[in-house]
Amino acid sequence: MFDRLTLLPAAFVAAAIGFGQPAPAQDGPDPDKVVATVNGTEIKLAHMIALRSSLPQQYSQLPPDVLFNGILDQLIQQTLLMHANEDDLSKRSKIMLENERRAIIAGEKINEVMDTEIGEAELQTAYEAKYVDAEDETEYRAAHILVESEEKAQSLVDELSEGADFAALAKEHSTGPSAASGGDLGWFGEGVMVQSFFDAVAALEPGEVSQPVRTEFGWHVIKLKETRVKERPELAEVREELETELQQAAFDDYVASLQAEAEIDRAGTEGIDPGTLNKTDLLED
Repeated sequence: MFDRLTLLPAAFVAAAIGFGQPAPAQDGPDPDKVVATVNGTEIKLAHMIALRSSLPQQYSQLPPDVLFNGILDQLIQQTLLMHANEDDLSKRSKIMLENERRAIIAGEKINEVMDTEIGEAELQTAYEAKYVDAEDETEYRAAHILVESEEKAQSLVDELSEGADFAALAKEHSTGPSAASGGDLGWFGEGVMVQSFFDAVAALEPGEVSQPVRTEFGWHVIKLKETRVKERPELAEVREELETELQQAAFDDYVASLQAEAEIDRAGTEGIDPGTLNKTDLLED
């Protein structure tokens, strides 16, 4: 979203430091109550509450009356400036307003769909599918020596085959951040390392050293230390993660249903260079 706070008076911003916490909000006021008018344009309590909700946390330090008056002054100032410019609004501003309106309305629907409560039965089913019924996942503990050339890597492999100590060679020759710890990378599973590195690790037996392996970072000599089966977490440990995944799945299904019922035509994109998105001068009048 775009920053609406740049017009706050300097004194209002400075006052955000050194004050106590505001008093608790009172229930009951009508959010549609008109608190001010500027050349006939109404400013309602709801406008003030909405602006307050978008302020950074530091503004909570202000006394309620300072915050109240500062927000009202801000809205009055914005309304004056809006009136001064609304008949000559730039093309850029019109487009940005359209985009922001689209985002706000879409955001409300996103919140509505994503806030769907996930039942215990659904959560348990997702847990069992992802963790209980899933195949065992192997984790690997490995070490590596990272060098710049294949020749250097091969020479290290030769030294190791003659009985050299892997950790000592890593400390002496490796250019990677794990050199200080003898090249030890700790435990990891699939998806953590680049694929070619992981494939080389998975092909080794514990205690075995690889031939030189090339990745985007250089040449590696890898030693697999040990393997283990990854422990399955308890439901309580992954509850929040599963709830988020289920809510995201519900949202994806909802969007898919909207797309299935909609008429979407992208033909207008034909012939447009994707780099055109960087031509912000096209938004100028």
